[in-house]
Amino acid sequence: MLRLAWVAGACLCAIAMYLMPRQETVPFHLIWLGLFLLFGLTPWRPLEMLVMAISTAAVTGAIEIHHAAQGWIEWSQTAEVPASVALAAVIATYLRRRHVALMELARVAEAERRRAEQRQFLVRKASHELRTPITIARGYTELIAKHLIDKQDIKDATMVLEELDRLSEITQRLLTLMQIDGDFRRRPLPLATELERIVRRWIPAADRRWRVACDDGEILANRERLEATLDCLLDNAVKFTEPGDLIEVSGDHDDRAWVIKVCDTGRGMSTRDAAALTAAQPLSHSSGTGLGLATVRTVIGAWGGTMRIQAKPDTGTTVILRLPHTMVDDSQVISVETGDSPDLRSPRR
Repeated sequence: MLRLAWVAGACLCAIAMYLMPRQETVPFHLIWLGLFLLFGLTPWRPLEMLVMAISTAAVTGAIEIHHAAQGWIEWSQTAEVPASVALAAVIATYLRRRHVALMELARVAEAERRRAEQRQFLVRKASHELRTPITIARGYTELIAKHLIDKQDIKDATMVLEELDRLSEITQRLLTLMQIDGDFRRRPLPLATELERIVRRWIPAADRRWRVACDDGEILANRERLEATLDCLLDNAVKFTEPGDLIEVSGDHDDRAWVIKVCDTGRGMSTRDAAALTAAQPLSHSSGTGLGLATVRTVIGAWGGTMRIQAKPDTGTTVILRLPHTMVDDSQVISVETGDSPDLRSPRR
């Protein structure tokens, strides 16, 4: 359609050039300008571009030579034709390379999209297929455990149930990580309300002292991703605390960012463990998989935020998330500090 429109316009301009000696400059440049724009807006094969440039040069050149032969214009003005041809060659070369690069980029993007879809499908399929046998195995194990009398047999059955629970948790974490890569739109959310809602879900599940403290205001986030991130941190806090320990989730902000803290008074971690977590390596003596922190890294990194861990053995752990009010290009930063944990029992300002 664009090519037909240009041909029609070029014919009208060529007629105007022929009928308006000494005033052919405007239609002449309109013809060539339209051709340059056509090269940029539509894909061309090299032979097609060459034929169009030669045809346009032949028509405009013939009219210019005719006007020069009649004495209506200077012969020097006919130099505009080869100059336009040279400019067309330069533009055509550049645009051809640009079209090739864009096509290659589109091909790579499509291949990456298909690979991502394949990965998500495999994770979803594997997680789904794992859930059924895990549920069945757990049911049969519980049934067998009810009829056991020997203490060692009961202990072994309990160990099997714990490992099945761990496998179920790994499956859920894999699904969470897969969903994190989806298209989750961010929007302003009242952070205090969200923190209270998320923590309220955990209160019946763990016998801990729970506390939520948050400034008023809205955070730019996605509800599902924020919930998945805090669930991972709260799950870790529950694992490394005992009944009666304190778990506090707090939020405050300044002019540039929100700061969310998940603090606990559990057993904390050593400097070596902190270094392993910094390098995204699982702890050799832990039953964890590292998928929880991987989820946190994915979300916080995508939002241009940072995660910092303050820890000291036997005094607890504090995970600090700093999320900017607006999206930034900073890469994900994870740092670990060893030092005194804040006194969670002191009132917030």
